Amino acid sequence: MRLRKVLLSMSVVLGLIVAARYRLQATPPSHISFTPVGRATLPAFDVKRKVHEIDWRIDLDSDQPIDVATQVVTFEPGGYSGWHTHPGPVFFTVRTGTLTVYEGDDPTCKPTVFFAGTGAVEAATNMHSHMVRNETSSVAEAVVTYLVPVGANPLRTDLPNPGNNCPF
Repeated sequence: MRLRKVLLSMSVVLGLIVAARYRLQATPPSHISFTPVGRATLPAFDVKRKVHEIDWRIDLDSDQPIDVATQVVTFEPGGYSGWHTHPGPVFFTVRTGTLTVYEGDDPTCKPTVFFAGTGAVEAATNMHSHMVRNETSSVAEAVVTYLVPVGANPLRTDLPNPGNNCPF
């Protein structure tokens, strides 16, 4: 019994050391600010929408309640998000300026540029990392809507540089 307690204690300590090291290597944001717009808990839902005239279809469903949170993220010139992930899908729309996104699993570090009025859906797993950068001399703003588990906080998790050949 004592051996089990010792092994369990050692496992917990080792886990905390690994977690601390991982957090220390995280790449936090710089020169950006977050302005909450709103957050609401939605009950379970099943939405299927198809418009035949324009060949458009969307399916959304959740078998449990979820939170929908929206915020405006302002990027100063040279500002960046740091490598990060989210606990659920994200709808990202550039409101003003230009933002460049890099994917953590892209070994070529190919930039994807988003201008005002464009955006994307980030729906990969919660370990999928990406970085958003303002590589211009003007302020840029994005409206970001998160679909997350009820009470999820934070809406993002800082991650270490994925080592994908990006120079930052």
